[in-house]
Amino acid sequence: MGLGGGPARALEPLLARSAPAGIDPRGYLVSEKLDGVRALWDGQVLRFRSGRVVAAPAWFLAGLPRQALDGELWMGRRTFDELSAIVRRSEPQDAEWRRVRYHVFELPEAGGSFEARAQRIQALAGGLVVAVAQDRIDSPAALQARLRAVVQAGGEGLMLHRADAPPATGRSDRLLKLKPQLDAEATVVAHEPGRGRFAGLMGALELETPEGIRFKLGTGFTDDQRRHPPPVGSRVTYRYRDLTPAGKPRFASFLRIADDA
Repeated sequence: MGLGGGPARALEPLLARSAPAGIDPRGYLVSEKLDGVRALWDGQVLRFRSGRVVAAPAWFLAGLPRQALDGELWMGRRTFDELSAIVRRSEPQDAEWRRVRYHVFELPEAGGSFEARAQRIQALAGGLVVAVAQDRIDSPAALQARLRAVVQAGGEGLMLHRADAPPATGRSDRLLKLKPQLDAEATVVAHEPGRGRFAGLMGALELETPEGIRFKLGTGFTDDQRRHPPPVGSRVTYRYRDLTPAGKPRFASFLRIADDA
């Protein structure tokens, strides 16, 4: 059962677009882009972005408010791989989950502006729930200074959410991500065998973007990832510098399996 006694269902998340160069941050609330695992809570069930249920301990779920939330399971900067392993276990380990907090940045079923919703999130914070800090920044130069400070401290980048935006779902320019490098997701359609020192391992992934563009991704993998590559049909996140005129990413490298697997 979900909120209000209705059937449990996966909430639809708001997804960010990349911020344009030189964006003026006035009109936005700015937060750090957390390198965690996206999770949506409908008041009773915690799910990954894909809709798959997170096998969290009962005490963790009992510590969450009985209203819809959107945020990231997070343990701190540079802990993604360890966190991902913890939250994806079919049998949760209590000692591991004691290190996890739910960093909330949206109330998907609340009304009003995002600025008003952010204030409501602050009132919900405590215990396992952390309200993601949302700040006003008054110039592009100040925004770039904030970005440099976050990245130098080990963070991924920044998120900009229109302060006046009502709740929304799907990919939207109401929510923007600002990072030193761009990233995107694509689906694995084939494995290309390795050569030379990668003989017997995966050499590259053939990927297909949501727009139907196919390209090879052969860098950024550990040897273990080449031995056990992301399966065909899975989605991966990759980093890149920019796009060719044909829409293919330049200087692309593997980052991780997409966080809603």
